[in-house]
Amino acid sequence: MNNAIFYFFYNLAHQSATVDWLIVFAAAYFPFVVAILAFWYLLFYRKSLRGFVLVFLTAGIAAVISKFLKIFIHASRPEFILPDVQALFAKTSYAFPSDHATFFMALAFAIFFLHKKAGYVFMIFAFLIGLGRIAAGVHFPIDILGGFILGALVAYFVKNI
Repeated sequence: MNNAIFYFFYNLAHQSATVDWLIVFAAAYFPFVVAILAFWYLLFYRKSLRGFVLVFLTAGIAAVISKFLKIFIHASRPEFILPDVQALFAKTSYAFPSDHATFFMALAFAIFFLHKKAGYVFMIFAFLIGLGRIAAGVHFPIDILGGFILGALVAYFVKNI
């Protein structure tokens, strides 16, 4: 099932230069846009330094845990397992859990705990980033799902500390 879902999204790539550009944007550049939007939203719209610190601390903790888990879980990326896969950009680290999925879902849930409507928007952003990374061929769906779950759990635990 993991491979079937992977190929469904991966086969969206390599159709045209425009589609490939959109996928690379979603997977590699949109995360910067989302981080800037979160920064702007928390500091200038919500005007909450406490919220800003809480959200980015949560996302940072989630990212560190994700990196730590990769020391023990040596999951290869699709292009190293599936001979017909050529990623749209190079990644050499281990795949599970996805650092991007972990960071941005932790960010989204932390924002959700402060403001539900904005949190839903940032969850959609996290899903777009995750789908982009599958379509780009740098992650299997399980890597993204694992990152989403880890990010949500970290946000939940930080909120309840």
